[in-house]
This record gives sequence, structure tokens and C-alpha cells, in this order.
Amino acid sequence: METFIQQLLNGLVLGSMYALVALGYTMVYGVLNLINFAHGDVLMIGAMIGLTILQLLEAYIPGLPGYVQLAAAILGAIPLTMLVSILIERVAYRRLRHAPRLAPLITAIGVSILLQTFAMMIWGRSPLPFPQLLSSEPIMIGGAMISQTQVLLLVLAAVAMGALVLLVERTRMGRAMRAVAENPRVAGLMGVDANRVIVATFAIGAALAAVAGVMWGANYASITFTMGVLPGLKAFCAAVLGGIGNIYGAMIGGLLLGIIEALGAGYIGDLTGGFLGSHYQDIFAFVVLILVLTLRPSGIMGERVADRA
Repeated sequence: METFIQQLLNGLVLGSMYALVALGYTMVYGVLNLINFAHGDVLMIGAMIGLTILQLLEAYIPGLPGYVQLAAAILGAIPLTMLVSILIERVAYRRLRHAPRLAPLITAIGVSILLQTFAMMIWGRSPLPFPQLLSSEPIMIGGAMISQTQVLLLVLAAVAMGALVLLVERTRMGRAMRAVAENPRVAGLMGVDANRVIVATFAIGAALAAVAGVMWGANYASITFTMGVLPGLKAFCAAVLGGIGNIYGAMIGGLLLGIIEALGAGYIGDLTGGFLGSHYQDIFAFVVLILVLTLRPSGIMGERVADRA
């Protein structure tokens, strides 16, 4: 039972980060019908910016409490990451909105490579250590252990996802997003500025990715310029699992995928003598993706969206 609780906690932590990134995928797809495969690298940019802010704080304002430093890193990374994402939309995607679907896909892959190259030029090729800002004293829950960093990650993810739901369901911008997702032409006739909504969607997705990126570095204590590739692909799997275009589906899909990975690495690894243990946990995400696409292509909460005119 202790092993199950431990793996469940590990899965919730991992799944929370997947869910934050998956929300960016699903929001952009819902509004623009575009899979932004560069979104995983936006997570990487957020982590790199967060680390730079921490280094500046250590150099000029040493001795700050860990929670304050982490809050400063997140709050500083969010606007800069949002700016990067807005530039990506403006430069790379805006002119391709009505192009054949293959063109934006190839462009997204190109943007991903560019972001990785720029990050390598600025921050270097070698993995960078991310400082441990919170106490390493574990918190015991039912015989399982969870760190203070992981508890903070879960709280931040829950707050961010709750805030997004309120934004989409209760605000004027949220209604505009849903209108553009349903039919951008009709929304434009009703006075909705589609360009403004699309920019806001990219910015919000980038803000969530920045939170995930900083917390990813804090949880794993190391970041690199290629760190966004695999989490980005898994977050895309989570979005498909939940139902691409559905924000609730992205949350559920991210959490489920994290739990499946953790349980798979823990239990299936034991059953196979370690052959399919933690070193092979990445295969579980893609096995789930294949099964979902085969058995239920629309995902768990398949979005019912009318064909656009």
C-alpha cells in the first residue's frame, strides 16, 4: 500500500506538470486548430529565464528565503515567456492560419529547433544545476514521502488550473475564446477581435508553461536546452488522451498520464525485473497515445466542435 501511495504521489506531481503544458496545446488547438509543437520548448525557455533570475538574485540580493526566490523566478519568467510566445505567434503562425495544415506543422517544428538553438547559444550546451530553494526534509503521507517542492508544485498547478477555468468560464475574454473556437468568422461579425483572442491564448498557455518549467527545474534540480522536447511530446499525448481542444480533458489527461507513467515504472518494472522500470517509463506515454488514437480518437472528453466554414 505504501508503494501504491508513493507512486500515486509521484504520478500526481508529474501529471500536474504535464497538465500545465497540455493546457497550452489544447487552448491553441481549440482556438486556432493548430498543434504548436514548439510549446514544449516554451517550457524550457521559462525554466532558463527562471534560473537566470535566481542567479541575479543570488548575486545582488543574497540571503532571500527560498519561497521568495522561487516566487520571484516564477513571476519574472511568466511575462518574458509570454512575450516569446506572442512573438512566435506573430512571426511564425499568423500568416499561416489559412495555409494547408502541413505548413504550420513544419513551421512549428522549425520554431522548436530555433528556440533550442537560441537557448544553447545563450545558456550553453551543458546541463545547468537548478538550486534547491526549499527544505529537503520530506513530508510523510501514509508512509510515502513527498518533498516541499513537490507540494508547492501541486498547489501552484491546482491554483493555475482553477484560475484558467474561471477565466474561460466567467470572463469576457473567456467567452471570446469560446466564440472564436466555435466559429472565428461569426465571432468577428459579433465584434470579437480574433487576433487579440489568439494572442491572449498563446500568452496564457506560455504563462502556464513558465510555471511548469520553473517547477520542473526545482523538482529535478537540472535543466538543459533540450529539456522541453520530451515533456512537450508527453503533454501532447496528455492533451490527446483527454480530448484535444477541451481544457478539462487536458487537465485529466495530464494527471492520468503522470499516474500511468509512475505506476507503470513502479509496478511493471518490478514484474519485469527492472527491464521496463524507470529507465523505460517514457514508453508508457506513447503506448497510451497509440491506444487512445486506435480505440477512442476523440479522447476521454472528446471535444464536440462544429466544422468551421
